[in-house]
Formats: sequence, C-alpha cells, structure tokens
Amino acid sequence: MDVEPLRPGTPGPHPGPRRRDRRGRGRRWDLIPPHLPGYRTRREQFDDTVAEAGAALTERFPRRLAHLQVLVEEVPPTDPAPWEDATVLLGRGLPPSREHPARVIIYRRPVQTRCLGEQELETLVRQVLAEQIGSLLNVPPEDVDPDAWGE
Repeated sequence: MDVEPLRPGTPGPHPGPRRRDRRGRGRRWDLIPPHLPGYRTRREQFDDTVAEAGAALTERFPRRLAHLQVLVEEVPPTDPAPWEDATVLLGRGLPPSREHPARVIIYRRPVQTRCLGEQELETLVRQVLAEQIGSLLNVPPEDVDPDAWGE
C-alpha cells in the first residue's frame, strides 16, 4: 500500500474531528489517580502550604493585611540588594507602592531544601511569613505568629 505525504493546503484523509492522538494510542489519562499522594506536585503542595499560612495571618490582622499579596517564586534573584547580605534569601517583604500593594515573596527552593518533612516545611513557611509581615508592620515576628516558634 503506497501512502503519499500530504501536500500543504490539501485536505487530510479524515475530515472529522480526531478521536485519538497522532500515534493512535487513544486518549491519555493521568498516570496517578487524584486520590493518591503523588498526584499533586511538590510545587502545588508548597503553594497550598503558603496559601494556608498566609490566610491564617491575614485573619489575625484583617485590616492591616487586607491588601497583602503573598507570592511564591522558585529562587531568589541572583543579585541581592545593596543593603542585603549575600546569603540565600528565604523570603522578602516589599512595602506598598503606587503600583502594587504590600507583597511578601516566599522562595520555594531554598525553603524546601532546608526541610526534611512536611511539618518542618510548614513551620519554616510560617516563620518566614511572620518575619516578613513583621518587618512590614514594624511588629516582632513572635507577635505576628506566636505559634510558629513554639514554646
């Protein structure tokens, strides 16, 4: 059976919608079902941890943190600001400006590499958020989230 390659502009052999992928294997499904732990990526799990911790802190200071944005980035910028140390940043707090509300940035990779388990990760995220929000509000971090440091 001879098969000629299609020339540009000519209709294909099947004018209807394609029901299979191009190699004929059928529709692709998720490899891991949603009820198993490996379904969500580390990034998605980290985002959820930061969102939960940020929501808890905004409930604690509803008026002062009403417009706070909590962002997650992979790694900190390579060039630190002149007033910052040359150490690896875990987070950064940016005061409000005309263009943007107050923002707190958490850097995912440096935070995750310092933690062995989910409990440590949650504690470190809460500590970093408390430090950055405390610097924005001129409040000690222990007063922002007293449970982050324990007894």
